[in-house]
Amino acid sequence: MLVYEIEEFRRFSMGQQESFEIEQIRKSWKEKQPDSWYEHHVKFDDDNLRKTKETGSKPVKMDFDELLPHVGEYGIYQVFLFLLMCPFLFFLAFVYMSQMFMTLTPNDHWCNVPGVSNSSMRDEEIKAIFIPKVDHQQYSRCTRYDVDPNEVLTSIANGSDIGQLQREWKEIECDVGWSYNRTEVPYSSLGMELNWVCSQGYFPNVAVSIYYVGAILGGLLFGYLSDHYGRLPTLVLANMVALAFGLSTIFATNFWTFSLYRFMVGFAYDNCYVMFYIIVLEYTGVKWRTFVSNMSVGTFFTAAMCLVPWLAIWTEDWRLFTVVTAAPIGLVIFAPLVLPESARWLMSMERVDKCIKIMKRIARINGKTVDDAVYEEFRNSNMNQTSVPEEKTNFTILDLFKTPRMRKITVLLCVMWMTTSLVFEGHARNAGSIGSNIFIVHTIGSFTEFPADIILVLILDKVGRRWCCSVALMLGGLFSLLSTLAPFGIYSAALAIVGRATANFSYNLGIQYAAELLPTVVRGQGLTFVHIMGYLASMVAPLVVYLSNIWTLLPMIVLGIVGLVGGFLCLYLPETLGCDLPQTIEDGENIGTEQKFFDFPCCANRRISKKDEKEIVRVIVKNASVSEGK
Repeated sequence: MLVYEIEEFRRFSMGQQESFEIEQIRKSWKEKQPDSWYEHHVKFDDDNLRKTKETGSKPVKMDFDELLPHVGEYGIYQVFLFLLMCPFLFFLAFVYMSQMFMTLTPNDHWCNVPGVSNSSMRDEEIKAIFIPKVDHQQYSRCTRYDVDPNEVLTSIANGSDIGQLQREWKEIECDVGWSYNRTEVPYSSLGMELNWVCSQGYFPNVAVSIYYVGAILGGLLFGYLSDHYGRLPTLVLANMVALAFGLSTIFATNFWTFSLYRFMVGFAYDNCYVMFYIIVLEYTGVKWRTFVSNMSVGTFFTAAMCLVPWLAIWTEDWRLFTVVTAAPIGLVIFAPLVLPESARWLMSMERVDKCIKIMKRIARINGKTVDDAVYEEFRNSNMNQTSVPEEKTNFTILDLFKTPRMRKITVLLCVMWMTTSLVFEGHARNAGSIGSNIFIVHTIGSFTEFPADIILVLILDKVGRRWCCSVALMLGGLFSLLSTLAPFGIYSAALAIVGRATANFSYNLGIQYAAELLPTVVRGQGLTFVHIMGYLASMVAPLVVYLSNIWTLLPMIVLGIVGLVGGFLCLYLPETLGCDLPQTIEDGENIGTEQKFFDFPCCANRRISKKDEKEIVRVIVKNASVSEGK
């Protein structure tokens, strides 16, 4: 087959294993011979089918990546899918970040004083008299003086020295609630309503850990469902779970009921978007994947993350905020009306006719005219060659560990995602070092997602996935360590922001990288498994940040070491730049087998010049045309 001749030549000329972009060569051919190109191609397909019928031999397999250029790798339909990523990325941001602002409490809080807290006295006057100082600097958040307020006020009115009186008073823990500085958190949060401070100050962090436990279990469940019942039904189900239990959160009256509802919301975390991400990625051509996967996150997810804290302020109440961030998820019920099922999943389930129906619809919307012979070749070659024994149609996560290279890739993906998640979550939770206003700090930190993704789009298809991921993680580790050496203030804050940006870069790249390395037959379960490993690391992140109570610099030192180690290990993963998505376990096993450790895509040594390559391709095409004429 002509395309395989050119493919073999191109791989030889590049000196490496690299996927050949069929559409580009065919377009180049069509520009040179506009009258004969399409006729030759269709005639070739028909001839291939005719010879197959006459000889009874199996046709050369035409896989999905060869059919996709015919219907359009990035046309109107793919633009439509790209825009549809907007609401789903908003859903993801709401599911992911809303809990933080539901339970947020101001750093400036102090004990209520019976008979005084509701009086006309100003907060500063109350603290100056009834709240002890810690190390003679800050007012205590968890203790007060055990005194009769009326007697104290009388003594002060009679000219007694307040300082002398305080040295004689006994301190007790807060026993009648707390007062909060509403200028820090200008709305009523669940954390303030239930007084999750001091001895209960760990409740929000434990609730986050419980949320991630739900994410782990939900990931296993939805990963299994996506590979056995389809990406689209799983996407709808995950979002409906997020909707139902997100709205139920408003009925939480204590820690356990709140944790239960958020545990169930955690079931949907990541799964409420990643299934749609898989669908879009599979319908997008190789050269457009970087743009689609990263610019969608860089624009829609960034906007949603920046919006979340201001929604909390605007609603002024955590229950209304919960409804505002959960109710829009109900729009997912319309998803089956506008979204396709994954064509690659349909092929793996041997539902080739359904796949062809979807591809015809894409061709019609993209304005492409595809001859029936192309679909017929696709149908026959896949039905004859992709069919597998019944026991091999139900793949599980265990299949990733049955072959040596796929096992190595899976383990390294888990390590990459765990280190990325820990560095990302650690920087996000340690954002208080940038300033005192958590809303501004969060917005700045989230906005770094946008420039990180712009850079990712510009360089990823030149430098490659492997080196980008490695360098980003190591830079995140380096800036984390440098922030411990810089003076506290603007310099350490600037380094922390850069560290957060590199963490965003590696986090978004890691999603695409994993999807490109895992085979279609187990991609849903594989991505879920890798993300579950990330959830485990995310559960550790609050504990890493808590190390600041031991030594202020310790969290950043830990994040720095983790980033450097994780970045180095990424170099042992294969490069996927320009490669088609692997469909079978065997495809995944063979990806990158000819690559070397120090291969650098943009600096690959060519055995011949580009000019000579074009000339040889022209000769191959010409010879093929002559052969067809005979």
